[in-house]
Amino acid sequence: MFDKTYRDRLEADLARWEAEGVIAPAAAASIRNALPPLPAGINIAVVVGIVGGLLIAAAFLAFVAAHWTEIARLARFAILLAGMAVTGALGAWFAGRGRDVLADLCAGIGAIIFGAGIALVGQMYHLGEDFAGGMLLWSIGAFAAALLTGSRGALAVGLVAASIWTCMRIHDSPDVLHLPFVAVWLIAASHALAWNSRVAAHLVALAVLPWWIATSLRFELDGAQPAFVLANGAALLFGAGLAIAAMPSPRAARLGSVLSIHGAFALAAAAFLEVTTADDIIHLRTTRAASAQPLWAILCGAAGVILALVSATLTRRRGEILAAGAIGLVLLAAPFWPVAPVGEPWLAYAALLCAMLCLVVSGMLDDVRPRIVAGWLGIAGVIAGITWAVKGSLLARSAFLAAAGVVAVAFATALNRALPRSAR
Repeated sequence: MFDKTYRDRLEADLARWEAEGVIAPAAAASIRNALPPLPAGINIAVVVGIVGGLLIAAAFLAFVAAHWTEIARLARFAILLAGMAVTGALGAWFAGRGRDVLADLCAGIGAIIFGAGIALVGQMYHLGEDFAGGMLLWSIGAFAAALLTGSRGALAVGLVAASIWTCMRIHDSPDVLHLPFVAVWLIAASHALAWNSRVAAHLVALAVLPWWIATSLRFELDGAQPAFVLANGAALLFGAGLAIAAMPSPRAARLGSVLSIHGAFALAAAAFLEVTTADDIIHLRTTRAASAQPLWAILCGAAGVILALVSATLTRRRGEILAAGAIGLVLLAAPFWPVAPVGEPWLAYAALLCAMLCLVVSGMLDDVRPRIVAGWLGIAGVIAGITWAVKGSLLARSAFLAAAGVVAVAFATALNRALPRSAR
């Protein structure tokens, strides 16, 4: 979709430049000839075919479910094996005819049926005590299917199964950091890097969030606020994405750009959660040490700042320096929250507002629209959290917001006078 949009815009620009005499017709023709052919898109026939296939599959599943208890166990198992064989054969047939989307869909459905087979075998042999182990086995099978077929659908199934597996392990052992998921995630990330697929990169970026969320909620941190742990995870994702995108490889650049986009949105969400949870708008824990964080989480956050600065050094982009500043300010907001249950965390509020403003300016300097959107959403969330906090004086908060607004307007006026007219 994005390639076609870019191609249409380029074609319009070439036609305009040729009409204005900026470039010669021969140069425009050579540019058009140098462009690779567009990949086959999803037309109306493919969409209708996908809907029809899903309806047939749903009808089959409903029929089998209606008679599931009446079917012998071996017959159930045979049905599942036949389902995997049929989806695999259909996927190969579609792939041979260039129907990559339908082939990918068949591989994903086959991975889902494989998970149903694991559940049935566990039911037959009474292996239900280790449900998390079954989810791990399912994810391994789905990853194997993704590796063999290049299916994004199978990769998505594997990541979902792995996320459920790690959440269950964290729930069962909240005092232990579940590091095996990191190895599984790195395998999935290597898939996305090898495929040079933006869809796979988005799936990998989203898959890391359940691990951080489950860890922050269940890990025993002496009553620490989960938002502070999430902020460290967002910092690492954002900074690592920027550093990977700074590499000379186009594959790494695509993967890193997607990771940094998700990291920017995660950082904005963490800033909003810091305000809402620490001020008890969303009450999660009662503690006098709300800013306490584990050492490993602090190191992850520091690594995110360092990686962002390394990326800024390699690319020499001013926006990435501000991105590193935004990460650092969100992390520094945690120690600013007052230990006592009374008092106003003005420094924390100021740090979070400055962080989100840095995120917006960073996106504007680097011309990265998702980063701009993430920064604006973060500003809106932080302002809303400050305004509707249940602790402290609302009058004092209104005065703080007014003072912050005056400072921002004064700073904008100074910038407008200092910058040349072309840079405004």
